[in-house]
Amino acid sequence: MFGGWVRITDHARWDRGFPVKYLLVQEDEDGVEQLWGRCAGVEGLFVDPVPPPREILTLRGCSPDDFLSEVLAEPGVSFRGLGDVGVEVWDDEQPVQWWTLVDAVVVAHQPHPGDPARYDIVLGAGVRNDESFFEVPATPRFELFAGTTVAAASAGRCSDVDGLFNPRADPAPVSMELIGCEATEPLLVGTQRPRRWTRGWADLLVLDRHGAVMASRSVGLAITGARPSVLGDGLEDITLTDGGADRPSSAARSIWAEWYQGPPEAPNMWAPYDSQGRAAWLDLTTRAWRVPAPRPDRSGGEYHLDGRFVTDVPGLHCAIAEALLGPGRYFGREWNAFKDCLCGGFGVAPPFTLTWHDSEVARRALADVVEDPEGQLSYFEEIVQLLERRGVTVVLR
Repeated sequence: MFGGWVRITDHARWDRGFPVKYLLVQEDEDGVEQLWGRCAGVEGLFVDPVPPPREILTLRGCSPDDFLSEVLAEPGVSFRGLGDVGVEVWDDEQPVQWWTLVDAVVVAHQPHPGDPARYDIVLGAGVRNDESFFEVPATPRFELFAGTTVAAASAGRCSDVDGLFNPRADPAPVSMELIGCEATEPLLVGTQRPRRWTRGWADLLVLDRHGAVMASRSVGLAITGARPSVLGDGLEDITLTDGGADRPSSAARSIWAEWYQGPPEAPNMWAPYDSQGRAAWLDLTTRAWRVPAPRPDRSGGEYHLDGRFVTDVPGLHCAIAEALLGPGRYFGREWNAFKDCLCGGFGVAPPFTLTWHDSEVARRALADVVEDPEGQLSYFEEIVQLLERRGVTVVLR
């Protein structure tokens, strides 16, 4: 064990004609991991999300900004798709819930009865609850964003969203197949009586070709069935009833295949990918939770950020992490995580100097992307301001 973790090197090899690619581990109540099995393969690791059922929602008293304002001004707006629309539910001080209206389409709109300068906008969309740690405030307000949560531009605000909080059934779980699995005693019990056995959740650790952890995903331990493996050699193929909700999409396969060869060693290997691909790249950098950062944090000195490819929010965080720690390392993947990293504990801490080369690329690309809907600064400007507030000297070139 290392810090309560399974020692990967003890289990990443076996005497067979194919490698171990996955470890199944569960953490007990004392924070100590236990190995439940190791596997040669997994079917169902990459799953494209099933679009949620279409619903009708109404944005009440909406004051549209930028993109949404332009859409409403177009003739034939009722046929216009908006893409994904993010909705932040705020109390008096901060956002408390995050929702996405998936593939939203304007069905109709009209002036708001109480204020002709605002609109009631009827949308057709799927509804996805991204995060709801808090109850709905007594008098909520709603901020709207065009795009994903990692790269969103302000689309306005409204006084209510009819239909947003309607009860919805949980989506049906999607199974996962563990192929060529060597189960340990706890998991063997479940394979012998799968229908009567449930044991919560475990972590599926994905190994690269060197036997190091490259990713981790939570999977349910309820077992639908087990049978002798197609690989033989006394192994089993095990069907997990629920392979988890945070699986990568099929679009991320090529990125995972690249990381399977080992952590990136050259800079800007993320640059050829689009925003979705870069977000998947950032997701793999979070393996840092199992790769401890250097202690103590380094401070002082000068770092150089290659800004040629910073054309979106994921690209910005890829470039900053590379500048500070090197290729494939983690230093936050969005605003809040980046703020946390600047507090220390991730290998580098202020004060230091960051020279941002070709900074105008990010300034232009992120001009309409905002973090604070109440503020007047772009995401690029907010990042620079945050760095300076934390003691970083930022030199824009």
